[in-house]
Amino acid sequence: MRLLGAALACAALAACGAVSPPREDLPRLAVDAGWMKLPAGTRFGEVSGVDVDAAGNIWVLHRAGRAWAEPFPADPIAHNTVFKFAPDGTLLDQWGGGQMVMPHGISVSPDGKVWITDAGREQVLRFASDGRLELALGERGVSAQDAGHFGRPADVAFLPGRVLVADGYVNTRIAELSPQGAFLRDWGDFKVAHAVAVDDARIYVADRENARIAVYDHQGNDIAAWASPAGNHTYGLRALGAGRLLALEGRDGADRTGAVLRIYAADGAVEAAYNIGLSGEDASRGHDLAIAPGGQVYVTDAAAGRVVRLTLPGKAMQ
Repeated sequence: MRLLGAALACAALAACGAVSPPREDLPRLAVDAGWMKLPAGTRFGEVSGVDVDAAGNIWVLHRAGRAWAEPFPADPIAHNTVFKFAPDGTLLDQWGGGQMVMPHGISVSPDGKVWITDAGREQVLRFASDGRLELALGERGVSAQDAGHFGRPADVAFLPGRVLVADGYVNTRIAELSPQGAFLRDWGDFKVAHAVAVDDARIYVADRENARIAVYDHQGNDIAAWASPAGNHTYGLRALGAGRLLALEGRDGADRTGAVLRIYAADGAVEAAYNIGLSGEDASRGHDLAIAPGGQVYVTDAAAGRVVRLTLPGKAMQ
């Protein structure tokens, strides 16, 4: 019986250890990892968020020596977590020390306010551009899905008079707020709403663990669901205009980390896809992306603690 049991166990393990399918064979784009000018001795931790403001400045959010691991600590990160760079890579400002617990997403609103989601604080924070905290929404350290709480919020996007919160890891919704933080409504049902993006007609949600991008009109009515052709998990989104979308995938269908950019047409067809991971893709995990006015794309590589810059080939940005 022992031998039979051992044989059955080995068979089960063999079945569980089936060889993963090969990665997608995608063209690899060169990236510039040295574009920013950091002070001597400064090194990023997990880089979770990036955005570009109206002036073309690049805002970077990182965890400064803290790794995503649950349960989250309660104490804030002592070092600065927010860095602001000029387009030429010059460091213009840094702040955030002693305020963030597990920072996740950073979004600069059209009026220059800096919105940060903190999954450890269970809050959405609004800062002035100089780092002064103006709003702290949600109850610190308390997770719930209602008008006064969040559940590990992940990302923020903006429509006129509305702030959209991808909420998130524990909750399953998009929460809509006024710019002053008043709760308006919520909608959707997602399995990790990791990112949200908008254009002049649509709202896009990275429904990460369902391996799809959910598409809605501005009233939250369902339009479509775009599944990654490889079953990959989408982490970041940016609208390209005219219904086109740039998506960043940080894990593939076999749960291997990496960094893939995929461009969707307005009807959900894939126009192009590119591998931008490090050599040996498991060393990369694409987490967020932003697009500068000149068309440069900035991508956070959380696993490698870096932000890379690249330009998509051809007419991809048009």
